[in-house]
Amino acid sequence: MTLWLMVVALLIGAGLSVQVGLNSQVRQYLGDPALAALGNFLVGTVAILVYLVLMRANWPSTGTLRAVPPVNWLGGLFGAAYVAASALLAPRLGSAPLLALLIGGQLLMSLVLDHYGWIGFATHEINAWRVAGAVLLVAGVVLIVRN
Repeated sequence: MTLWLMVVALLIGAGLSVQVGLNSQVRQYLGDPALAALGNFLVGTVAILVYLVLMRANWPSTGTLRAVPPVNWLGGLFGAAYVAASALLAPRLGSAPLLALLIGGQLLMSLVLDHYGWIGFATHEINAWRVAGAVLLVAGVVLIVRN
């Protein structure tokens, strides 16, 4: 794994913490986490559209879009649930506990997905090192949440 890819992932993770706080503030103004999520996705959609136009992207045909299995579009539902739940939970839990719990859930599910090679992931069997890492992360989550 190259260092610059790890740095990019770290920076994106840091940005997610900022996103949670900003979405939580939008929710306070609008009074509804779903409206905050909608605003988040509208801004993100416009940003991606501008990027695609500037990069002169090759747009998929309707046949290509129809070829995508419907279950694969559910990623958008997970994204919407994440943004709405984060906007609702951030003021109640705080940034560190919320993100620790989210990362803990992501890691545990990732171990299962990698182990079985589900939904397109390469198979990486669960081993003692991965279990030890997960245990340490869960212990960290407990320490952060117990505050």
